[in-house]
Amino acid sequence: MIARFLPAGWRELARTTGALKRVRRVPDADVLLRLVFLYAASGLSLQQASARAAAAGLAQLSNVALMKRMRTAEPWLRALTERTFAENWRGASPELSGGRRLKIADATHVRVSGSSGTDWRLHYVLSLPTLACDFAEVTDAGGGETYSRVPVQPGDVILGDRGYCHREGVAHVRDHGGDVVVRLNASSFPLLDEHGGRLDLLATMRTLHEHEAGSWPVRFQAHGREYAARLCAVRKSASAARAAKERMQKAARKKGHTPRQETLELAEYIFVLATPGLDDLAAADVLELYRARWQIELGFKRLKSLFDAGNAPNRDPDAVRSWIYAKLLAVLLMERMGEESRLFSPWGFPLGGRQPLEGVQGGVRRVPERGLPAQPAKRTAAPRPRVEPATA
Repeated sequence: MIARFLPAGWRELARTTGALKRVRRVPDADVLLRLVFLYAASGLSLQQASARAAAAGLAQLSNVALMKRMRTAEPWLRALTERTFAENWRGASPELSGGRRLKIADATHVRVSGSSGTDWRLHYVLSLPTLACDFAEVTDAGGGETYSRVPVQPGDVILGDRGYCHREGVAHVRDHGGDVVVRLNASSFPLLDEHGGRLDLLATMRTLHEHEAGSWPVRFQAHGREYAARLCAVRKSASAARAAKERMQKAARKKGHTPRQETLELAEYIFVLATPGLDDLAAADVLELYRARWQIELGFKRLKSLFDAGNAPNRDPDAVRSWIYAKLLAVLLMERMGEESRLFSPWGFPLGGRQPLEGVQGGVRRVPERGLPAQPAKRTAAPRPRVEPATA
């Protein structure tokens, strides 16, 4: 059943990518994929997966041989994941006015069993409002968050947290025809005012009143050039500002230093950077776009909860990457099968070439009502003659 949801040519791809150079004990791509999912998608250890495969008559191979198979399958699984991404959500990105598509980018860490820190990073881009994934990349722990690794098409509007606020990364998006709304990192992203002087961020923020969103034209330098942008900000409520300061002071105490008063005062504000393609939006609308960024975190939590993706089982780099891609592929296939299940019907095909579920109303997809054909008059049985009981 799973094979029908995989990209075309997936079996041949196993050979061209080198996943099936040796067919001893693993004769074809079907068996290899079952072994991969048995290990990676079922949460089994290498020993458990090899024992389960032997008991099921799938393949007789040791846990070491299974790890080697995982290692050589990494290019195949990566290609399957990328192609399934493309097939699942081709043309599904929502559009803003003017053909713009809203996306959010972030990264999550993946730990190896027994490790106390981050061993791998999974970089992820989701489209809104569908939360469809159209980009994923696995790097080592040194692979930082940056827009520079994200493929950009003209019309993309990519939301990012403070970790993505690098001048070169923002310039990369602009150079490829996209735009960003990114949380400003005041310490690493110096801004210039419209006259070319250094912007005094705190003095600018002090001009804001409570519950008021403001915006200012700014510029920044990258790659020896100047880029235009807009600074949008809002003052937090008293309770939100107090909570932000407490978090900042707690983090500073752990590091053994005290935050400056100016830094604490800046915690009273939310400020984001928007590039010129969004100049038609009011400052409040730009901030509302940024507010949607938290949905990327829900996407990662969903991925982790589905397949415990936050804890890789061994330290072999190629095998771990295969394990991560296998989990991603399994999640994608589950989503595709879930979508397909909405098309199930007793007769096994969509009537008239139409999708049986169309139009969204109240969060439930419904088919528009159609008039029913006239029903023939209901036939009624003729009344039986009454039979009187015989009398003597």
